[in-house]
Amino acid sequence: MNQESDSNDEPAGQDPLLLLKTIQLLWTKKEMKKLKEEIRRGFAGLEDPLAGLLDILESSTDWKGKGHSLGYYITSELQLWMKEHPAVQQSGMKLKKLQTRVLRILAQCPANLLDPLISIYQLHTADRNYLLGHVSHLYHRGDYKEAAILSIKLKLQPDQDVEKMCMPLLFQDKINLMEDYVGEYPELQCKLVQILDTWCEPGFNIRDIARQYQGLSRYKPDKLNRKMLSKLVFRLLDRFNVDPALCPNVINQRHLRTLNYLFYKRFVEKTMTQENWTDHVQSTVGENQWLQGHLIQLLISYCDLNTAARWAQRCNLPKEILPNGVADELQKLKIQESVEEATKAEKYEEINKKDYYQLPIPRANIHFLQKWEEMLQCWEKVLQPGQIVAIDMEWRPSFGMVGKPRVSLLQIAVKDEVFLLDLPQLLEQAEMEGEKEKLPHFIQMLYSDAAITKLGYGMSGDLSSLAATCFALKGMDKQSQGVVDLLTVDKQLQKASIDWKKSSRKVEQSHEDKGIRQPEKGLSLLVQHVLGKPLDKTEQLSNWEKRPLREEQIIYAASDAYCLLEIYEKLCKDPTSFGLNSDLTKSLVGKPTIKARAKKQLNKQEVPSPCGQQCKGSEKETSRPPAPISAKEFSVVCDNMLQGLGRYLRCLGVDVRMLENEDDHRKAAEIARQEGRVILTSGLPYQTLQSQVGEGRCFSVNCSEKAKEQALQVLKHFNVQVTLEDIFSRCQVCNCNKYLKVPKERMRQLVEGSKHSAGDGGTSCSTLCEEKSSRTCDAAQRTETTESEWLERTDPCGTAVGLEEGTTLQVAAIPPGVLDKAELTDFYCCTRCGKVFWEGSHFGRVVSQFKDVLVITGDEQSIYKLS
Repeated sequence: MNQESDSNDEPAGQDPLLLLKTIQLLWTKKEMKKLKEEIRRGFAGLEDPLAGLLDILESSTDWKGKGHSLGYYITSELQLWMKEHPAVQQSGMKLKKLQTRVLRILAQCPANLLDPLISIYQLHTADRNYLLGHVSHLYHRGDYKEAAILSIKLKLQPDQDVEKMCMPLLFQDKINLMEDYVGEYPELQCKLVQILDTWCEPGFNIRDIARQYQGLSRYKPDKLNRKMLSKLVFRLLDRFNVDPALCPNVINQRHLRTLNYLFYKRFVEKTMTQENWTDHVQSTVGENQWLQGHLIQLLISYCDLNTAARWAQRCNLPKEILPNGVADELQKLKIQESVEEATKAEKYEEINKKDYYQLPIPRANIHFLQKWEEMLQCWEKVLQPGQIVAIDMEWRPSFGMVGKPRVSLLQIAVKDEVFLLDLPQLLEQAEMEGEKEKLPHFIQMLYSDAAITKLGYGMSGDLSSLAATCFALKGMDKQSQGVVDLLTVDKQLQKASIDWKKSSRKVEQSHEDKGIRQPEKGLSLLVQHVLGKPLDKTEQLSNWEKRPLREEQIIYAASDAYCLLEIYEKLCKDPTSFGLNSDLTKSLVGKPTIKARAKKQLNKQEVPSPCGQQCKGSEKETSRPPAPISAKEFSVVCDNMLQGLGRYLRCLGVDVRMLENEDDHRKAAEIARQEGRVILTSGLPYQTLQSQVGEGRCFSVNCSEKAKEQALQVLKHFNVQVTLEDIFSRCQVCNCNKYLKVPKERMRQLVEGSKHSAGDGGTSCSTLCEEKSSRTCDAAQRTETTESEWLERTDPCGTAVGLEEGTTLQVAAIPPGVLDKAELTDFYCCTRCGKVFWEGSHFGRVVSQFKDVLVITGDEQSIYKLS
């Protein structure tokens, strides 16, 4: 009976199309258990299950599109069933015919079907020339993405032209797919980098290349420029560890930007000494005649012909490539083996040292240590229970190049003495003597001893560089105890001191009055605030690898560490006078600031909380997130590649400034320093920007993600708590958080008045009106009563309604019919840009989009209101 019953059930599965109808019905009903049984029974009853699957896929459209379709479910079940029944595998001519059929399907199937179909039909065993021909057919049809994906799946890249396959992907902004294409082939990675580098040659026309590829979708000629290609090349160099020598054009352009930066620091900011500047310029241009030529042009612009001629002589440039004026000036100069800068350049060194912090100990108490025997006195004085030690580090500036800096000098300061450890020399000596663990052991003992208080400024960055210098010191941030990161104090002072920004601006203005522009920032600004005078940072960008160190470098390095002792001592004596907690020591001594992890490429770059929270005591406690901060307290500046993220954060009540498309990335650092904001950026700009602001003030997000996911990452990292009251509390257009509440009838009068004045350009400067929560606007009205009262006194028939700084109210942007809605009682107007908002019929649905944000930040009460 059982056998008869089974045989009666089998005919439904004999015809693949009948099987398809049966499983489509079960799929619609979501009867997944029966569906799985029917698929397996159906394939068991088919004469050729592999051909049957192709019949099903060719006869149905259910497998097309993204996601887990019915076709994907059927294919996956067949793949599992075949593992239990290996005898159904085909071979010979029958398999070749099946492979021919499946290739036609692969050209239009979603990505999740590729691997199962390739596995089932053993496409890796198919004739390679046939596969290459099929991919070529897709390519010439304009299906560049599909051709690349299939090539990756079938591992055809070694037999293809990397330029031919990758360039259409680049034009279509499919960078990730292009990187995946060369991902497993170092030779192709090198070829790709070289191709992109040739595109960065001066005068190269990228549009000429684009014309070779027909039917390009999403191609934006203006976006694919030399600057973007340069960033892409550096991204590939970093990801694939390719030799930078393969891309001379991009490297030259990077060095040229470094040259421009050095000229800016020396002749505009005037914050770099002549000797440091000269050292870095020589290192940057090297023997590269192209860079040397640009150096001469910059010298002509910033200095004079005499200085340009002296540098031309130093670089041994042929006269025939020099500008006429420089060549003439070179004839007047006497040939010397060693040429110094012109005397007039020395005027930039006339800095009044009394305006800066002065080291309060004699020069004899600064010890430069290069031998282990000299280290013993340092060891004995530093490793004392109850000792307070200030630690700082110096390294050669990288100017944005790839790689972490290696520490060249380690400064350790105790009361009345400073020890300068020549780290490379000491490590080299220890290794030659077979005792390479000796120095790391001393440093580990110092950092791990909870009885010794260690002072620093931005200690996470210092410890990261220390680990890059000596592998034995990796993980020091987790072992450290009893540390005080004065960067934390700096952030608290900026919040606590009302006159902080005013005082810094006064000092900056006083320097400008003297003809020396030197705005203070970072540690220098903290020293100024606590000790009365800023640090002289002119030696900061020295070449710290060069030996012997100059006397100015030694004094600077000692001051950089010793000032931490004096700051800490003064703050401990009277913390309340600086607006700090009276129990300063208890609140600050603990672990060094632990940085949170960014995603993907940047998951090794760690950043501490911008709220200035310090982890305490035990290792267990260091894993705690930073203390919560409200959306209203959190302020950021978004790089111009993250404008979508900026607008999304404004919707959540975060104070956001956004760079314009034409702005240089470095403008973000200026805004962050001036206004105390956190920089949000992505990719290569992070490397440059993080070094220009305080530790933890720059964060990298994943540029490939959508704005919502980026916002979730930022809020979670900085522990920003978003409440329902924060939603739409800021204007997305201008970032203002102050609104005027206007009754509907009053708004009707203003709209009518604007119609009369339309010929005078009266009111509207917008074509779109957005919705606004009445809850946040009510709060804004309570804080802006003066403007609200002023609005009530405005003539309803006036030509315009003035707001903040004469802004025009955009009443003409209100669509017809909105004023006639009975449920609408009030409008809310941004006081800065004049944008008009109201609570529309779908306001609740719009707000519910932010439910995930409220979940991630833990506002359970608000979540309940939305559910």
